[in-house]
Amino acid sequence: MSDDIKADKVLDLKGLACPMPVVKISKGIKEVEVGEVVEAVTTDPGSLTDFPAWAQTSGNEIVKTEQDGDVIRFFVKRSS
Repeated sequence: MSDDIKADKVLDLKGLACPMPVVKISKGIKEVEVGEVVEAVTTDPGSLTDFPAWAQTSGNEIVKTEQDGDVIRFFVKRSS
C-alpha cells in the first residue's frame, strides 16, 4: 500500500468531522521540515475535497491519496 512513501509524521484524525481534519493537518504540517511528509488518516468523506483545496491554498503538495473502505490516507509533502 504505502510502502513507497515514508511518512515523517502520522496524524490519526479518524472520527473527527469537518473542519477538524484540515485544522489538524494545518498544525501538523508545521511540525515537520520542508520536504518531509505527513500522513493524515481520516474517516471524514469531506476530506476528499477539503484536503486538496487546503493543499492548494497553503502551498503544500498531496503526493498520494489512498482509500480503504471509510479510511482515507493523505500523504502531504511540506512545500513551504
